[in-house]
Amino acid sequence: MRSGITRSGRGPLRPDLLVRRATAHDARRLTRLVRTSRAYEEPYAAMVAGYRVGADYIEAHRVFAAVDREDDRVLGFYALILQPPELDLMFVADDAQGLGIGRLLIGHLREEAGRAGLTGVRIVAHPPAEGFYRSVGAEPAGTVRARPPEVLWDRPAFLLPVGAS
Repeated sequence: MRSGITRSGRGPLRPDLLVRRATAHDARRLTRLVRTSRAYEEPYAAMVAGYRVGADYIEAHRVFAAVDREDDRVLGFYALILQPPELDLMFVADDAQGLGIGRLLIGHLREEAGRAGLTGVRIVAHPPAEGFYRSVGAEPAGTVRARPPEVLWDRPAFLLPVGAS
């Protein structure tokens, strides 16, 4: 494990982690995080093949990156759409999973959504991430049916209350 992303026990992440607004400069790194995610290996690979997080997307939405202050390595990111309120993207680097990065991003998302006056954020989850969203307090809100050829599987939907821990 790299020293910049370790944590002891179940305590807080080390202070050398920062969640900051993503910039156009981050576009390639965010795209690489999406395309190389093990969560999107077969049978989900088609979903991210050719996917791109462009500078235009970053400028148009509230995109935030969790970075290692030491080397500015992107460990994860999320994109919040305000109208209608939805978590559009959330990824954590494969080698940073289990270190609390996802929880850090969800906490930041709640703060950002609260500042925007939102009371909840819809999440349409990648099926393998369902347990994670439940563990951070997202409440089941139905199922989004497959839309071939773009999405070939049903996905669980959640509502993440803003202001809850």
